[in-house]
Amino acid sequence: MLRTHTCGELRPLHTGQSVTLCGWVQRTREMGGLTFIDLRDRYGITQLVFNMEKNPGLCAKARELGREYVISASGIVAERSNKNLKIPTGEIEILVSELTVLNPSRVPPFTIEDNSDGGEELRMKYRYLDLRRNPNRKNLEFRHKMAIQARNYLNSLNFIEIETPYLINSTPEGARDFVVPSRMNPGDFYALPQSPQTFKQLLMVAGFDRYYQLVKCFRDEDLRADRQPEFTQIDCEMSFVTEEDILTIFEGLAKHMFKSILNLEIPDFPRMEYNDAMRLYGSDKPDIRFGMTFTEITSHVRGKGFKVFDDAELVAGFCAEGCSGYSRKQLDELTEWVKRPQVGASGLIYMKYNPDGIVKTSVDKFFTTDELKNLINVFQAKPGDLVLILAGKCQHTQEALGALRLEMGRRLNLMDPFNFKPLWITGFPLLEWDDETNRYYAKHHPFTSPKAEDIPLLDTNPGVVRANAYDMVINGVEIGGGSIRIHNKELQKKMLNVLGFTDKLAQEQFGFLMNAFEYGAPPHGGIAFGFDRWCTVFSGGESIRDFIAFPKNNSGRDVMIDSPAPITEAQLKELNIRLV
Repeated sequence: MLRTHTCGELRPLHTGQSVTLCGWVQRTREMGGLTFIDLRDRYGITQLVFNMEKNPGLCAKARELGREYVISASGIVAERSNKNLKIPTGEIEILVSELTVLNPSRVPPFTIEDNSDGGEELRMKYRYLDLRRNPNRKNLEFRHKMAIQARNYLNSLNFIEIETPYLINSTPEGARDFVVPSRMNPGDFYALPQSPQTFKQLLMVAGFDRYYQLVKCFRDEDLRADRQPEFTQIDCEMSFVTEEDILTIFEGLAKHMFKSILNLEIPDFPRMEYNDAMRLYGSDKPDIRFGMTFTEITSHVRGKGFKVFDDAELVAGFCAEGCSGYSRKQLDELTEWVKRPQVGASGLIYMKYNPDGIVKTSVDKFFTTDELKNLINVFQAKPGDLVLILAGKCQHTQEALGALRLEMGRRLNLMDPFNFKPLWITGFPLLEWDDETNRYYAKHHPFTSPKAEDIPLLDTNPGVVRANAYDMVINGVEIGGGSIRIHNKELQKKMLNVLGFTDKLAQEQFGFLMNAFEYGAPPHGGIAFGFDRWCTVFSGGESIRDFIAFPKNNSGRDVMIDSPAPITEAQLKELNIRLV
């Protein structure tokens, strides 16, 4: 080893010892005849001291060092006279007697400090430098600890980690696939897995009754803070279980993570039906750290001559406590906010319940004073509160109101990232209808089992069929989702038929799975957790990119290695691909 200790290891008990440290020059300071260097490695920072009077040549050499030079320094550990108790090594320093430059460095394009002067795109281009910064180092160490604890819990319950293939077949359901051409099979393509779903089900057929994998998955979809084209799942499957078994075991995993990572004891997770989540929060991943649940007033406001209310399928709103003082400018800003394409509301109705008891609304002329008072009572508002109302198609209005609720939560600072409020969402619909393609799609995926009592409805009214599906949500973020799976060939074929697959296409796409079901497939179910998201939520972070060593930007590009990139004509020819 080139070093005897790390830069975060030495303490006063090492005083008088001869040591050798290696690392990067964080900064250099000259004070009279002394030169001080802060030497940094992954473990911390140690101060090096060079004395011009005792060793002028060595001191001169130290003064020539630039930031991020890689050096080796040997010397004696001494107690510091001016201690820095803000860092673990701040009570000692190294009186250097030998210095070796292991590699010089160009001046970095941004400062390697906790608060860097480099913009995000620049730091991503030089990600290997950005990763030297403490926040990023700590994020990856945090991720490592979470992976260890997840594995520890699952291993303790007899789960076995099994790797599944990365080169699979493309399927038309779900997000868009990344496809990979096959040189040995011209004109044929692999796809990178969006999840190991069918393989983990086949492992259940194979008798591995408890499987897990920390696995890379790939989806060619539009990106945002909690999405990347490649991401990691904690993927799990179990045989001979019910939905209740899954919820119990994986709530146990979450509680274990809270305790082992954050030292938090979390009570049993509440459970909420999907329909209640949409009705009260406008989201299937509700943030329950704060209130402002919805109240429907459709029957109270129809027939008053206000066309927006009269024509609406749903009129609902929520009460923002203590916000009646919002100015007209603030309310106009909120109105424009809900009109954005991302939210899509046509407008915003407000009711101010002023501290003097007077109710002031944006639709005063359509309602009497008594009617307005009655509406205020329906919302259980108090003097000083503000009621915000949207109207329109039911689901669209719920979702728009849900987005507005979250925005008000942000503006009122009600979303403490370390106030953890997990819950389960259950009772999802099995299918959702798409008007554009005029067909049903699986709410989760095509292998989700319907509730046993709803199976006959697949033939008559598939839109009301409920799924044996569940999501774990923490602070408004879907951390994981899963279901009890179909394990019967005929039921799986029926499900695919409802989704628009002909028997021929179903056999081509999923025949391998349905055939396996004919060889003693056990009842099984599972769940997959977004590991990058989980790390982000636990740390109070804002973007999963901060917990991925080499992430892509919002355009799906790796600006460090300039990927994706064209390939040569020779490669295209070898793959039998011709660009038009």
